[in-house]
Amino acid sequence: MRYFKEFYRFIKHILSNNRLIRTLIINDFKKQYLGSFLGLAWAYLQPISFMLVIWYVFEAGLRSLSVKEGVPFFVWLISGMIPWLFIALSLNRGTNAVVDNAFLVKKVAFRVSLLPVVQLGSALLIHFGLLVFLLFVLLYYGFYPSLYWLQLIYYLFSTFILLLGLTWLTSSLRVFIKDISVVIAVMLQLGFWITPIFWSIDRISIEHQYLVKLNPACYITNGYRESLLYEKWFWESPMEMFAFWSMTLFLFVIGAVVFKRLRTHFGDVI
Repeated sequence: MRYFKEFYRFIKHILSNNRLIRTLIINDFKKQYLGSFLGLAWAYLQPISFMLVIWYVFEAGLRSLSVKEGVPFFVWLISGMIPWLFIALSLNRGTNAVVDNAFLVKKVAFRVSLLPVVQLGSALLIHFGLLVFLLFVLLYYGFYPSLYWLQLIYYLFSTFILLLGLTWLTSSLRVFIKDISVVIAVMLQLGFWITPIFWSIDRISIEHQYLVKLNPACYITNGYRESLLYEKWFWESPMEMFAFWSMTLFLFVIGAVVFKRLRTHFGDVI
Protein backbone atom coordinates (compact mmCIF):
# COMPACT_ATOMS: atom_id res chain seq x y z
CA MET A 1 0.00 0.00 0.00
CA ARG A 2 2.88 2.37 0.81
CA TYR A 3 4.41 1.87 -2.63
CA PHE A 4 1.04 2.40 -4.26
CA LYS A 5 0.66 5.74 -2.50
CA GLU A 6 4.19 6.74 -3.48
CA PHE A 7 3.50 5.82 -7.10
CA TYR A 8 0.23 7.79 -7.00
CA ARG A 9 2.10 10.87 -5.73
CA PHE A 10 4.70 10.39 -8.45
CA ILE A 11 2.02 10.25 -11.20
CA LYS A 12 0.29 13.26 -9.67
CA HIS A 13 3.58 15.16 -9.71
CA ILE A 14 4.09 14.29 -13.38
CA LEU A 15 0.62 15.56 -14.27
CA SER A 16 1.01 18.76 -12.28
CA ASN A 17 4.41 19.45 -13.89
CA ASN A 18 3.63 18.24 -17.38
CA ARG A 19 4.65 21.55 -18.98
CA LEU A 20 8.08 21.45 -17.33
CA ILE A 21 8.56 17.80 -18.32
CA ARG A 22 7.61 18.54 -21.94
CA THR A 23 10.10 21.40 -22.00
CA LEU A 24 12.88 19.19 -20.60
CA ILE A 25 12.09 16.43 -23.09
CA ILE A 26 12.19 18.82 -26.05
CA ASN A 27 15.40 20.44 -24.80
CA ASP A 28 17.04 17.05 -24.35
CA PHE A 29 15.92 16.00 -27.82
CA LYS A 30 17.37 19.16 -29.35
CA LYS A 31 20.59 18.78 -27.41
CA GLN A 32 21.08 15.26 -28.74
CA TYR A 33 20.55 16.01 -32.44
CA LEU A 34 20.10 19.61 -33.51
CA GLY A 35 23.75 20.55 -33.04
CA SER A 36 24.96 18.30 -35.88
CA PHE A 37 25.00 19.01 -39.62
CA LEU A 38 22.05 16.77 -40.48
CA GLY A 39 20.37 17.58 -37.19
CA LEU A 40 17.12 15.76 -36.49
CA ALA A 41 17.59 13.44 -39.47
CA TRP A 42 20.26 11.53 -37.52
CA ALA A 43 17.64 10.45 -34.98
CA TYR A 44 16.06 8.30 -37.69
CA LEU A 45 18.87 7.71 -40.19
CA GLN A 46 20.97 5.80 -37.66
CA PRO A 47 18.36 3.19 -36.63
CA ILE A 48 16.92 2.84 -40.14
CA SER A 49 20.37 2.31 -41.69
CA PHE A 50 21.15 -0.25 -38.97
CA MET A 51 17.96 -2.16 -39.74
CA LEU A 52 18.74 -2.11 -43.46
CA VAL A 53 22.22 -3.54 -42.83
CA ILE A 54 20.81 -6.34 -40.67
CA TRP A 55 18.19 -7.07 -43.35
CA TYR A 56 20.82 -7.26 -46.09
CA VAL A 57 23.14 -9.51 -44.07
CA PHE A 58 20.53 -12.00 -42.98
CA GLU A 59 18.29 -12.09 -46.05
CA ALA A 60 20.26 -10.97 -49.09
CA GLY A 61 23.58 -12.19 -47.66
CA LEU A 62 23.21 -15.35 -45.60
CA ARG A 63 19.78 -16.37 -46.94
CA SER A 64 19.42 -18.68 -43.98
CA LEU A 65 16.31 -17.44 -42.20
CA SER A 66 12.70 -18.34 -42.69
CA VAL A 67 9.75 -16.62 -41.09
CA LYS A 68 6.47 -18.29 -40.32
CA GLU A 69 3.31 -17.70 -42.32
CA GLY A 70 5.10 -16.12 -45.27
CA VAL A 71 5.66 -12.69 -43.72
CA PRO A 72 8.41 -10.82 -45.63
CA PHE A 73 11.60 -10.92 -43.59
CA PHE A 74 12.15 -7.16 -43.68
CA VAL A 75 8.67 -6.52 -42.25
CA TRP A 76 9.17 -9.19 -39.62
CA LEU A 77 12.60 -7.81 -38.74
CA ILE A 78 11.72 -4.15 -38.24
CA SER A 79 8.51 -4.92 -36.34
CA GLY A 80 10.70 -6.54 -33.66
CA MET A 81 13.77 -4.34 -33.96
CA ILE A 82 11.96 -0.99 -33.52
CA PRO A 83 10.72 -1.78 -29.98
CA TRP A 84 14.18 -3.16 -29.14
CA LEU A 85 15.82 0.08 -30.27
CA PHE A 86 13.46 2.00 -28.00
CA ILE A 87 14.42 -0.24 -25.07
CA ALA A 88 18.14 0.05 -25.78
CA LEU A 89 18.14 3.82 -26.32
CA SER A 90 16.02 4.50 -23.23
CA LEU A 91 18.11 2.29 -20.96
CA ASN A 92 21.38 3.66 -22.29
CA ARG A 93 20.36 7.30 -21.82
CA GLY A 94 18.30 6.73 -18.71
CA THR A 95 21.31 5.24 -16.92
CA ASN A 96 23.09 8.61 -17.24
CA ALA A 97 20.00 10.70 -16.52
CA VAL A 98 21.15 11.88 -13.09
CA VAL A 99 24.85 12.49 -13.80
CA ASP A 100 24.07 14.33 -17.05
CA ASN A 101 21.70 16.72 -15.26
CA ALA A 102 23.69 17.56 -12.15
CA PHE A 103 22.45 21.17 -12.24
CA LEU A 104 18.88 19.93 -11.67
CA VAL A 105 19.85 17.50 -8.92
CA LYS A 106 20.91 20.37 -6.67
CA LYS A 107 17.65 22.26 -7.14
CA VAL A 108 15.51 21.66 -4.06
CA ALA A 109 12.21 22.25 -5.86
CA PHE A 110 12.92 19.71 -8.62
CA ARG A 111 11.92 16.08 -8.18
CA VAL A 112 15.01 14.14 -9.29
CA SER A 113 13.03 10.96 -9.98
CA LEU A 114 11.62 12.72 -13.06
CA LEU A 115 15.00 12.73 -14.82
CA PRO A 116 14.67 9.16 -16.16
CA VAL A 117 11.16 10.08 -17.34
CA VAL A 118 12.66 12.91 -19.40
CA GLN A 119 15.09 10.51 -21.06
CA LEU A 120 12.30 8.01 -21.75
CA GLY A 121 10.21 10.80 -23.26
CA SER A 122 13.06 11.89 -25.52
CA ALA A 123 13.56 8.29 -26.72
CA LEU A 124 9.81 7.98 -27.20
CA LEU A 125 9.84 10.83 -29.73
CA ILE A 126 12.27 8.84 -31.86
CA HIS A 127 10.21 5.70 -31.35
CA PHE A 128 7.08 7.42 -32.65
CA GLY A 129 8.94 8.49 -35.79
CA LEU A 130 10.16 4.93 -36.38
CA LEU A 131 6.62 3.63 -35.83
CA VAL A 132 5.43 5.90 -38.62
CA PHE A 133 8.15 4.42 -40.83
CA LEU A 134 7.04 0.91 -39.80
CA LEU A 135 3.39 1.62 -40.59
CA PHE A 136 4.28 2.86 -44.08
CA VAL A 137 6.31 -0.32 -44.66
CA LEU A 138 3.39 -2.44 -43.47
CA LEU A 139 1.00 -0.69 -45.84
CA TYR A 140 3.45 -1.12 -48.71
CA TYR A 141 3.59 -4.87 -48.08
CA GLY A 142 -0.18 -5.19 -47.81
CA PHE A 143 -0.71 -5.20 -44.04
CA TYR A 144 -3.63 -2.91 -43.28
CA PRO A 145 -4.73 -1.38 -39.95
CA SER A 146 -6.88 -3.49 -37.65
CA LEU A 147 -8.07 -3.46 -34.06
CA TYR A 148 -5.05 -5.53 -33.11
CA TRP A 149 -2.82 -2.55 -33.88
CA LEU A 150 -4.34 -0.74 -30.90
CA GLN A 151 -2.47 -3.18 -28.68
CA LEU A 152 0.66 -1.13 -29.33
CA ILE A 153 -0.69 1.23 -26.65
CA TYR A 154 -0.61 -1.63 -24.15
CA TYR A 155 2.89 -2.72 -25.17
CA LEU A 156 4.17 0.86 -25.05
CA PHE A 157 2.78 1.24 -21.54
CA SER A 158 4.34 -2.09 -20.54
CA THR A 159 7.70 -1.03 -21.95
CA PHE A 160 7.54 2.33 -20.19
CA ILE A 161 6.89 0.77 -16.76
CA LEU A 162 9.70 -1.75 -17.30
CA LEU A 163 12.15 0.95 -18.38
CA LEU A 164 11.17 3.35 -15.63
CA GLY A 165 11.99 0.79 -12.95
CA LEU A 166 15.24 -0.18 -14.66
CA THR A 167 16.43 3.40 -15.19
CA TRP A 168 15.59 4.36 -11.62
CA LEU A 169 17.85 1.53 -10.54
CA THR A 170 20.70 2.08 -13.00
CA SER A 171 20.72 5.90 -12.88
CA SER A 172 20.95 5.95 -9.08
CA LEU A 173 23.75 3.37 -9.07
CA ARG A 174 25.56 5.23 -11.87
CA VAL A 175 26.10 8.22 -9.55
CA PHE A 176 28.28 6.08 -7.28
CA ILE A 177 29.61 3.44 -9.69
CA LYS A 178 30.83 4.75 -13.06
CA ASP A 179 31.21 1.23 -14.43
CA ILE A 180 27.42 0.84 -14.49
CA SER A 181 27.32 2.58 -17.89
CA VAL A 182 29.77 0.02 -19.30
CA VAL A 183 27.84 -2.87 -17.74
CA ILE A 184 24.61 -1.63 -19.33
CA ALA A 185 26.30 -1.26 -22.72
CA VAL A 186 27.57 -4.86 -22.53
CA MET A 187 24.17 -6.13 -21.38
CA LEU A 188 22.47 -4.37 -24.29
CA GLN A 189 24.90 -5.99 -26.74
CA LEU A 190 24.16 -9.41 -25.27
CA GLY A 191 20.45 -8.63 -25.08
CA PHE A 192 20.32 -7.86 -28.79
CA TRP A 193 21.55 -11.35 -29.65
CA ILE A 194 19.52 -13.33 -27.08
CA THR A 195 16.28 -11.50 -27.89
CA PRO A 196 14.42 -12.98 -30.91
CA ILE A 197 14.83 -9.90 -33.09
CA PHE A 198 16.34 -11.29 -36.29
CA TRP A 199 15.74 -14.96 -35.45
CA SER A 200 12.45 -16.70 -34.68
CA ILE A 201 11.90 -18.23 -31.28
CA ASP A 202 10.19 -21.17 -33.01
CA ARG A 203 13.60 -22.29 -34.33
CA ILE A 204 14.82 -23.41 -30.90
CA SER A 205 13.67 -26.28 -28.70
CA ILE A 206 10.69 -25.96 -26.35
CA GLU A 207 12.79 -26.14 -23.17
CA HIS A 208 15.02 -23.31 -24.41
CA GLN A 209 12.02 -21.25 -25.47
CA TYR A 210 10.97 -20.94 -21.83
CA LEU A 211 14.36 -19.49 -20.95
CA VAL A 212 14.21 -16.99 -23.80
CA LYS A 213 10.72 -15.91 -22.80
CA LEU A 214 12.01 -14.92 -19.36
CA ASN A 215 13.67 -12.00 -21.13
CA PRO A 216 11.15 -9.11 -20.82
CA ALA A 217 12.35 -7.67 -24.14
CA CYS A 218 11.16 -10.90 -25.79
CA TYR A 219 7.62 -10.23 -24.55
CA ILE A 220 7.68 -6.73 -26.02
CA THR A 221 9.17 -7.61 -29.42
CA ASN A 222 6.86 -10.60 -29.83
CA GLY A 223 3.94 -8.43 -28.75
CA TYR A 224 4.60 -5.91 -31.51
CA ARG A 225 4.75 -8.70 -34.09
CA GLU A 226 1.66 -10.44 -32.81
CA SER A 227 -0.26 -7.16 -32.90
CA LEU A 228 0.88 -5.97 -36.32
CA LEU A 229 1.44 -9.20 -38.24
CA TYR A 230 -0.30 -12.17 -36.64
CA GLU A 231 -3.49 -10.65 -35.16
CA LYS A 232 -3.15 -12.14 -31.70
CA TRP A 233 -4.49 -10.52 -28.54
CA PHE A 234 -2.10 -10.06 -25.64
CA TRP A 235 -4.33 -11.96 -23.21
CA GLU A 236 -4.03 -15.09 -25.38
CA SER A 237 -0.57 -15.67 -23.84
CA PRO A 238 -1.38 -15.55 -20.11
CA MET A 239 1.79 -17.29 -18.90
CA GLU A 240 4.08 -14.93 -20.83
CA MET A 241 2.07 -11.96 -19.59
CA PHE A 242 2.26 -13.15 -15.99
CA ALA A 243 6.03 -13.73 -16.22
CA PHE A 244 6.60 -10.30 -17.79
CA TRP A 245 4.54 -8.35 -15.28
CA SER A 246 5.96 -10.26 -12.32
CA MET A 247 9.49 -9.33 -13.38
CA THR A 248 8.51 -5.78 -14.39
CA LEU A 249 6.76 -4.96 -11.13
CA PHE A 250 9.62 -6.49 -9.16
CA LEU A 251 12.15 -4.32 -11.01
CA PHE A 252 9.87 -1.30 -10.67
CA VAL A 253 9.66 -1.64 -6.88
CA ILE A 254 13.40 -2.37 -6.53
CA GLY A 255 14.26 0.60 -8.75
CA ALA A 256 11.97 2.92 -6.81
CA VAL A 257 13.33 1.81 -3.42
CA VAL A 258 17.00 2.07 -4.45
CA PHE A 259 16.49 5.48 -6.07
CA LYS A 260 14.66 6.81 -3.04
CA ARG A 261 17.35 5.55 -0.64
CA LEU A 262 20.24 6.98 -2.67
CA ARG A 263 18.87 10.28 -3.98
CA THR A 264 19.61 12.18 -0.75
CA HIS A 265 23.30 11.55 -1.42
CA PHE A 266 23.32 12.57 -5.09
CA GLY A 267 24.22 16.18 -4.39
CA ASP A 268 27.23 15.17 -2.28
CA VAL A 269 28.70 12.94 -4.99
CA ILE A 270 27.98 14.80 -8.22
